[in-house]
Amino acid sequence: MSELELDDLYSGFRNPDTIKALAWAINDEAKKLDKPLKIMEVCGGHTHTIMKYGLKQLLPSTIDFIHGPGCPVCIMPKERIDHAIALAHVEDSILLTLGDMIRVPGSKSSLAVERAKGYDIRALYSPLDAIKIALENPDKKVVFFAIGFETTTPMTAAVLAQMEKRGISNLYFHINHVLVPPAVDAIMADGQAQINAFIGPAHVSVISGAKIYESLPRNYATPVVVSGFEPVDVMQSILMIIKQKNENRCEMEIQYSRSVTLEGNTKAQAMIDKFMEPREHFRWRGIGDIPHSALVLREQYAKYDAEKIFADILPTEPIDDHKLCICGTILKGLAKPNDCKVFGTACKPNTPMGSCMVSSEGACNAYYRFGEI
Repeated sequence: MSELELDDLYSGFRNPDTIKALAWAINDEAKKLDKPLKIMEVCGGHTHTIMKYGLKQLLPSTIDFIHGPGCPVCIMPKERIDHAIALAHVEDSILLTLGDMIRVPGSKSSLAVERAKGYDIRALYSPLDAIKIALENPDKKVVFFAIGFETTTPMTAAVLAQMEKRGISNLYFHINHVLVPPAVDAIMADGQAQINAFIGPAHVSVISGAKIYESLPRNYATPVVVSGFEPVDVMQSILMIIKQKNENRCEMEIQYSRSVTLEGNTKAQAMIDKFMEPREHFRWRGIGDIPHSALVLREQYAKYDAEKIFADILPTEPIDDHKLCICGTILKGLAKPNDCKVFGTACKPNTPMGSCMVSSEGACNAYYRFGEI
């Protein structure tokens, strides 16, 4: 048997002939639709797949995409970024976070600008590197500015478990882990976005289980298909949604059955539950406060909670985006990046005015990189 190559794991899901065959099937099935299909792809990873592979151009005009809030960097409000900057300014501190967060603008600066001034701010390739950094710098206050949806939350929980096991006392956590279902509920309850189907993110579902989307068909009469991120995955998911519509069904279905189950990773869920619980309030950029939409460390781990330990230096006032930036409107599914007056001019990936242009999962970043495809 020949040795398995990395390319073997995904090449079939990018096969042009398979994509074209699915496009033909979609166009044929879409002729039976009684009204246009407006699909919200919740995750920015799906947005990038759609744009990068030119999938929209293969579809009939009756199918449109509405970009959702599933980008953890994009939804982070400016005051939380100001928290990270304030923590980086603490004497004898090291601020750790994941890559894209470094360049997101706060109210007056960004972590990238502050790092250039000499503050010790580091991007992690793996959250577990926080353990190594804390052990190597016992005299420093190491603060992990943790971000991400359900997908990355278990890694933060794993860091907490290792820290507890090793008795590390100089590592603190600023928790910004957010949850998909409350955000989608907030958008649907608002009633402004015209959404009649969802493509749900598979990587979230690997952890939480596809069960977290079961309420959407029930509450909003919108089909949901949990999809992988390769172009064949997305095209197959669109076809599944159309078939639901044409058959007068409204269900949650799993396209990414090679990894997603209904219950998800129960071991990871238990680890998260040990250390974290839903917080009462969390403000999302552009959407506003969504109750129980994010996590916080449980009270027994308060001694590691940077928001409590350093509460006296952290700003508390909400800070809105620049008045020309429409990131918030895009995240609510009410606009597209090219509706923005500063898109591609004053706002570019190297000079971003808003978070949607910074993140590798941001809709504006996808339109800028792949909009001409």
